[in-house]
Amino acid sequence: MLERDAALALFVEHNPDPQQMKHALASEAVLRALARHFDENEDLWGLAGLLHDVDYAQTKDRPEDHGRLAVPILEGKLPAEAVSAIQAHNSECTGFAPSSRLDFALRAGETITGLITAAALMRPTGMEGMEVKSLKKKMKDKAFAANVSRDRIRECERIGLPLDDFLGLAIKAMTPRHDPA
Repeated sequence: MLERDAALALFVEHNPDPQQMKHALASEAVLRALARHFDENEDLWGLAGLLHDVDYAQTKDRPEDHGRLAVPILEGKLPAEAVSAIQAHNSECTGFAPSSRLDFALRAGETITGLITAAALMRPTGMEGMEVKSLKKKMKDKAFAANVSRDRIRECERIGLPLDDFLGLAIKAMTPRHDPA
């Protein structure tokens, strides 16, 4: 399995956009927190979060290929379960259905980063003091961060994590490293 520094370099090689890197790092933080919560392999889950969009620069105009083109980039570098989760994170477009705990964790975990980042940008204190209650209120407002799938976020419940607990975990995971700009 790749070391984290090698994974970062691989991501930048294939996807040099700084905004994408911020999303990748936020996703990594959330996936690591989920792994700790479930007593799973934190490095494996973290790398899945970090590299889930490694093919995005190649596929941003072809969503049906997003996740599929990551396979040859990641084969032999990550265990099959991580590569499978990366394929499944975009199942609406690829048809590669999620089935494992990691699959659903990645889908919910990478998606919540968009809602949290958007909420932080609207707050004068950014991430500081963000509460689950206020994030849930933003989640109910379909016009707020309209491109963020609420159904995907609710997939946290498919891995046995109630929504409130998931939101709290994600906020806490993203707070130490968050830079919304």
